[in-house]
Amino acid sequence: MPDQHVQRSGADYAEALAALLPPGPAWPRETGTALMGLVAGLAEIWGDRVDARAADLLERESDPRATIELLEDWERMAGLPDACLAEPLTIGDRQRALVARLTMLGGQSRAFFIGLAASLGYEITITEHSPFMAGISHVGDTRYDDAPDFRWEIGPAEVRYYWNIHMAAARLTWFRANAGQAGVDPHLRIGLATDLECLIRRFKPAHTEVFFDYTGIDPLGPMTGTP
Repeated sequence: MPDQHVQRSGADYAEALAALLPPGPAWPRETGTALMGLVAGLAEIWGDRVDARAADLLERESDPRATIELLEDWERMAGLPDACLAEPLTIGDRQRALVARLTMLGGQSRAFFIGLAASLGYEITITEHSPFMAGISHVGDTRYDDAPDFRWEIGPAEVRYYWNIHMAAARLTWFRANAGQAGVDPHLRIGLATDLECLIRRFKPAHTEVFFDYTGIDPLGPMTGTP
């Protein structure tokens, strides 16, 4: 852990200032003298104001979990607020978003993207495509755990650069009597996971293209909305 700032009091600064005075009868150190009263007054400013302010800056503002005054500077350095996400409203939300950005470990694995979706409250599955290649592909090749029964696909070689994300749930907006307008508002609007789509397109391998599939969403499922 970094060394903690040691806060000094006015008395500490008075002692240090008195020790710096030159020797001699013109510079009395006795308590109650005019000189020591002046030293104590000057030291009080350093101890109660300057040092306390330094402690705030060093202990609080240097910690992204607690910063308040320098929060905007931290956010600017970290590239926040994130254009893909709704802007947080409270100081606590902003601090948590800052810590998440600073501690995030990137990746381009299936587990990384599934975890990224889970952090936003989405459940997804991923399908990757592998074209069958004569002389390379073999029957019974190892598959990943949640892969379909077949490992290879018949198609152009470029299919390997495409992958699909299947959404298990989405935001649903149902038509409501006395609130919706017949003929204008749909009976059910399925909201796209625009925040997740934005982030995944940011972090995906640059040579690939990702497609989002909402066809598997069950509008009557308990986790997707209330009619």
